Amino acid sequence: MNTINFILNGVPTSASNLDSTKTLLTWLRSNQRVGTKEGCAEGDCGACTVLLAELDATQDLTIKTVNACIRFIHTLHGKAVFTIEYLRQNNIEGSSESASSKNTLHPVQQAMVDCHGSQCGFCTPGIVMSLWGVYLENEQAVQPNRIADALSGNLCRCTGYKPILDAGQKMYVYPRVKFDKQYFVDQLKSLHLSADLNHRPLEYLSVETETGRFDTPKNVDALLRLKAAYPEATILAGATDVGLWSNKSLLELPHLIYLGDMPELKRISQDRQTLTIGAAASLNEAYGAICKHYPTLYEIFKRFASTPVRNSGTLGGNVANGSPIGDSMPALIALGATITLASHRDQTRHDRVIALEDFYLGYQHKAWEPNEVLICVHVPLPQNDIAFRSYKVSKRFDSDISAVCGAYALTLESGVVKNIKIAYGGMAGTPKRATMVESLLRGATWNAPTVKAAMSTMNQDYQPLTDMRATANYRLTVAKNLLWRFYLETQPDQALPPEKLSVFAHSF
Repeated sequence: MNTINFILNGVPTSASNLDSTKTLLTWLRSNQRVGTKEGCAEGDCGACTVLLAELDATQDLTIKTVNACIRFIHTLHGKAVFTIEYLRQNNIEGSSESASSKNTLHPVQQAMVDCHGSQCGFCTPGIVMSLWGVYLENEQAVQPNRIADALSGNLCRCTGYKPILDAGQKMYVYPRVKFDKQYFVDQLKSLHLSADLNHRPLEYLSVETETGRFDTPKNVDALLRLKAAYPEATILAGATDVGLWSNKSLLELPHLIYLGDMPELKRISQDRQTLTIGAAASLNEAYGAICKHYPTLYEIFKRFASTPVRNSGTLGGNVANGSPIGDSMPALIALGATITLASHRDQTRHDRVIALEDFYLGYQHKAWEPNEVLICVHVPLPQNDIAFRSYKVSKRFDSDISAVCGAYALTLESGVVKNIKIAYGGMAGTPKRATMVESLLRGATWNAPTVKAAMSTMNQDYQPLTDMRATANYRLTVAKNLLWRFYLETQPDQALPPEKLSVFAHSF
């Protein structure tokens, strides 16, 4: 089988004989949908932003912005895509209002015109789609920081963001164009019941072309059997990293196994002690769940890439990738997170649980066994006496790679450090705990002299590198100072609030 079926701007669409790494952006521009632009081809500029809709586990419609430049088109099978062309009101299926003329603009577009939010116009389609995503979620005007977060993945070099943010407020002033979710729910249900989908193997969908193969297992057992049969296949979740392997590194990826259509791996659940996050749960969903229990992680959440990247990328993918500058790992390690790895051998499924910090053996070297796949991440729920923080230092506020990311989990007993875990990203070849610093602090009084002494031993734990993001000396200095900031926020007497210590605190 080499055909995929999806809904494009309300119209059932099929595509056949496509390379396994062909992106949605490339396909759109080759099929006369040229409003979606290519800027960076790596998910950073937002010129390619589209909206993706799919049915969730309850058969409700979820709609989110994604980057078409790193979205492999085979991941659209059974889903719906909306591009900038859809916003011509006379073409809107499911809209409760018809356009008075063929040239009527959608309220989002009209607001951009009236607020002078566009100059060269190259970035404008992606910006409009990001604003439309907010418009669909909210029937009334939202706070400016919500608009700013939605635009965190949209780069504009001409206009500046003030008129664009103004447009995000003004778009609610015009007569509302409603979006009938049920119409598209019915469309997608009909697509899923079509003969083409129904007659394929129930356990996985497989698309084969001259250049490669794309498998979409429907359950974990099928996934593990595929990985056992094809150990060299690349596991694909959100493609926010793998997409760059293809676009930028020009790597050949002849066989991809996609995790995005398995409800089991998208599930987030909890018991009294643990929050369990499936490997295919998006970063937005995963961080949203974690922040309910650890609200001090909210800044890291909102500064983790951009909204479209968080909509596509997964926490499991970030953990499995194991980048030394991945922003999720320091926090998870400090909290004592574990992961479940699974494989299929001897006709049996084998699971094992290991501490996340034990998963990273060296730069891009992880404690995998043959054919293992990461299934879920387990995050311990907070105890009443734990103080937890995570801080990110980067050159930009939004959508930037960390120079240093630190995380700290502290338990005090009568002013004495009962336990502390400190982890950093950007300081070594892997996310790594500051074990020497921890040893000095454990059992000591939590006061300024103790923390200053611990800061002076930081270079025994880390010998960071100098690269384009920061020098080694800068990284070491920042790591020490972040520990001092943590102390200032948690000192027993007169702890300082975040707004005294962070210029970004007002943004949240």
